[in-house]
Amino acid sequence: MATTPSTIVNPQITDAVTQTNVQVLGTGPGNALGNLMQATANAVANAAHVAAAAQQNASTVLQASTTQGVALLYGVDTAATSVGISEIFGTQPPAYPSTYP
Repeated sequence: MATTPSTIVNPQITDAVTQTNVQVLGTGPGNALGNLMQATANAVANAAHVAAAAQQNASTVLQASTTQGVALLYGVDTAATSVGISEIFGTQPPAYPSTYP
């Protein structure tokens, strides 16, 4: 193919295309590292969010179990008192062995 003036590409065009290719190839590693850092930051933020949510859930469960335990402790004392009072005021004989005739 002969090189005629209509088939020759302007050197400014080839230079612009070459510069664009060099720019894309030169910024590739930087872009990849930026993407890696962004993905890592996103993963760490997700982990922190999950940890905070787990702490909140654990706090709720611990508070509920503490409340239930305290209610149980108060309930045992009340039940023993009510049994004693019903034996004192009731006509039923005491449930424990009596030493009185």
